[in-house]
Amino acid sequence: MKIEIYSPTIRRKEMDAVLTAMVEDKIGPGEQAKFLIQTAREKIRFDYCLALRSPAIALYLALKALNLEQGQGVVVSALSPLYYERVIKDLGLVPLYCDVLSSAACIGRESVEKILASKQTGLPHPRCIVLHHTLGFIPDGSALAELGIPIIEDCSQSYGTTIRADADSDAADVKSTDLKSVDAKSAETKSGDLKFVEGNAGVFTILGLEERDMLTSGGGALLYSMNRRDAAVLRNQGDLPLEYGLPDMNAALAVVQFREAVKNLLKRREIARLYTQSALRTRHKRFVQYDVQNPGAQGERSSGGNGDEPEKLPVEYNNYAFPLILETGMKDVKAYARRKDIAVESAFENTLVGSGMVPPEQCPEAYSLSLRTVLFPIYPRLGTANAGKVAKLILTLP
Repeated sequence: MKIEIYSPTIRRKEMDAVLTAMVEDKIGPGEQAKFLIQTAREKIRFDYCLALRSPAIALYLALKALNLEQGQGVVVSALSPLYYERVIKDLGLVPLYCDVLSSAACIGRESVEKILASKQTGLPHPRCIVLHHTLGFIPDGSALAELGIPIIEDCSQSYGTTIRADADSDAADVKSTDLKSVDAKSAETKSGDLKFVEGNAGVFTILGLEERDMLTSGGGALLYSMNRRDAAVLRNQGDLPLEYGLPDMNAALAVVQFREAVKNLLKRREIARLYTQSALRTRHKRFVQYDVQNPGAQGERSSGGNGDEPEKLPVEYNNYAFPLILETGMKDVKAYARRKDIAVESAFENTLVGSGMVPPEQCPEAYSLSLRTVLFPIYPRLGTANAGKVAKLILTLP
């Protein structure tokens, strides 16, 4: 039986929750959506949140809340989802394509500074950054925030990624941390020094709930703000048509996804460790999750080492995906996997650069990664036997 590249983690609990909503004849936006917001607040600790029907609506409302004028520029990673460009242009704004860091899937402060310094004819000055956490890898949002440009974060693929607030911690300690201790915001963690990264740098944050997002409701998104000042702006967007709201049937599914997230993160970690052992014995490369600047101390400097350097904190990846940057041809790897009855796919086919919307010479790093990055199956329901088969495939890649 073929091992598929993706499978939603839908178990009996999710099915029962959706069935209950259907039996109660309450499938449109209503009480379940409110309960989802309450459940999400317990995990993320935002100040205010909207439960919406799609990430596209969430991005539209976030950009509208910033009161940008037509013709102003919005910085987006070349590896962002396709819908970004449609929403930005529909608002009369101009997408400014930003290249990613070498060996990373994310933009960095230096890549945004290149846009700020460029004098390309006809391009506006950036007035906003939409910061996509591509494949679950998080950019250094705190460093980007120091540029003084409002940020909208998209944490759809990075839910469950954590940072350790103790700068002296060893990265190995982070990897061995019991994930049961990160089921809440930093103040309530078992170790007391872990933080979720959902919205530390953004004025507004999007948490997509689409089929392939880290958490799924079958479709939808949360749009929230972490602090009271920005939440007040978001509240002005709260009087929305009913058709913008997340249906209760979807919300019921998302509530269970939040509750089961820690269990699923642990399973992903176990599979990722197995794959990593195989990948390290090949010539193919993995992405780097760089340390990030302390989100609670923007502008502060480390007390040790070079006093001019900002304090950096280690990050633990949530294992949303298992990508490899190939040293051989994509076609050869896909053909080899097909013979082994295992589905693999190009990581960035459905991104701005992968779809040809961004000129290769404008974002060469992102373009190169779009040609050479492949994804392997990794999801909680994969099972030990199938995970072993994928690990063997990785070990024997051409």
